[in-house]
Amino acid sequence: MKIQKLKAAVAVATLAALSLGATAANAATANATARAKILRQITLANTSDLQFGTIVTGAAASTVAISSGGARTCGSGLVCSGATTAAGFTIGGTTGAVVTISVPASVSLVSGADTMTASLAASATTATLVANAGSFSVGGTLSVGANQADGDYVGTFTATVDYQ
Repeated sequence: MKIQKLKAAVAVATLAALSLGATAANAATANATARAKILRQITLANTSDLQFGTIVTGAAASTVAISSGGARTCGSGLVCSGATTAAGFTIGGTTGAVVTISVPASVSLVSGADTMTASLAASATTATLVANAGSFSVGGTLSVGANQADGDYVGTFTATVDYQ
């Protein structure tokens, strides 16, 4: 009986060893890489304002356009003078990164109870940063009403940049 118990114990141990080996033979492993890309905090600074200059109104409505390069086109019936500039912005961030640029479609210019609207257009919708920097400008077209009331008209708009 002792021999039978011993044989049974050996058989169980053999089966256990074989099943452990079978599991280890079927195991597989793989490595994965963890990654992170760090970008500098993006910055945006205004370097010049959108300046339409001095405008003398006429009997008919017209427009004054400032290109993103700062050149002025004075509409029919208006007299335009004085310095003009497109709004200018500088971007700070990570070299080689692409940023999206957005500006509102228009801005209201107000003088007391009187208003005018200017449509806005950025010089680009994206920029690739070089040496941690980039820039863009914003021009616009001002709609001047017939016999527009005199005054110093001012409006504010917000430009936005963000990493793609």
